[in-house]
Amino acid sequence: MAVRRLCFLLALALISPAPAQELRGHGGPVRAVAVSADGRFAMTGSFDQSAILWSLADGTADAVLRFHQGAVNAVVAVPGLGFATGAEDGRIALWRGEGAEPLRVLEGHKGPIAALAASLDGGLLASASWDETVRVTSLADGTARVLEGHKGPVNGVAVLPGGSIVSAGYDATLRIWPVDSGPERIIALPTPLNGVVVAPDGEIAVAAADGRLRLFGPDGEARGEIAVGETPLIALAISADGATIAAGGLRGQVALVDRRTRGIRATLVGPGLPVWSLAFLPDGRQMLSGGADRLVRRWNALTGEHVGTVVPRAGTDVLAAFQGERGAEIYRACAACHTLTPSDGNRAGPTLHGLFGRRIASAPGYAYSDAFKAMDIVWTKETVAKLFEIGPTAYTPGTKMPEQTIGSAQDRQALVDWLEKVTK
Repeated sequence: MAVRRLCFLLALALISPAPAQELRGHGGPVRAVAVSADGRFAMTGSFDQSAILWSLADGTADAVLRFHQGAVNAVVAVPGLGFATGAEDGRIALWRGEGAEPLRVLEGHKGPIAALAASLDGGLLASASWDETVRVTSLADGTARVLEGHKGPVNGVAVLPGGSIVSAGYDATLRIWPVDSGPERIIALPTPLNGVVVAPDGEIAVAAADGRLRLFGPDGEARGEIAVGETPLIALAISADGATIAAGGLRGQVALVDRRTRGIRATLVGPGLPVWSLAFLPDGRQMLSGGADRLVRRWNALTGEHVGTVVPRAGTDVLAAFQGERGAEIYRACAACHTLTPSDGNRAGPTLHGLFGRRIASAPGYAYSDAFKAMDIVWTKETVAKLFEIGPTAYTPGTKMPEQTIGSAQDRQALVDWLEKVTK
């Protein structure tokens, strides 16, 4: 009998494929990940401007959704609906199933959306934006309540069990907004905040730039802090039962924190690149992470071990061959959003392959803003240098490109000379 049972289990293992341990498909860093309440599907968002709907049973991509004009920074599962995505273009798209077009689009933010949260009943959707506001939208009638007060980008938002909203900002404040229109409670902290989650009992966890996870009661009273690492925490998730908090940082490690003991139970050791997004599966036994290597990895959330036989590996440094070249050093600030070769494709920004001599807004496969399409610029060494001399906002108004300038004329020349060499 025992032998027959063993044979049956072996046969079942052979005909039932194990869940895929890596989800591959994005052309840029994976900025957001969320899992459906039944654990069957995940949706991811990327700097490559796409969202992908995945079947978690076999790791296949059911749909690649290209709606947003900018990096998809936030994804949330909405009970009774499907998923919502928020992006650099300030828009929120609601998705049901595999449809190529969103079921509905919410607008109103004046800057990139950084985070989304849904109420437990799926009736409210909260969005945090770099326009310094939080919007709370009723999905029943589309009315929105705008929460103003943060003095800088709002990086995180969550919905408390009673319906109050909690937000975390770059201005180093945690804010709790009551259900009615009364004033918010402001908790000032010593460092910028990058994310927030809420447990079923209302406890609040905040990811901070000093590498610490801070815990608060639903009334804002401090309950403790946990030193997770030396670099900023940039990703945060909590299991459905509230037992485990996952906090990830710039160096790629993710700490699994036991909320009851306030201790780190395990550490997920990834490829050493930034982890931008985390999500637990509904039973809390597994979780997904998305990061700078463009992959979504699956982990055992109890032991911290990588699921499957693939050993996490460091990403290839495409600039290693140019060590010592000043132009390559300057370009590192651009590498998260732009690629250099046609095989690597577009990310948050278009590929720079074939840049010189190309008319603005003409790279194949990239969704440019209407403002860019209307401009009459041809990219030359002179125009690229001018872009970084006066900044993208002044030179290309309406751009989604982060504002940055290069003050040194020598450095601008080194960059354009190097780009001319490597983008042919």
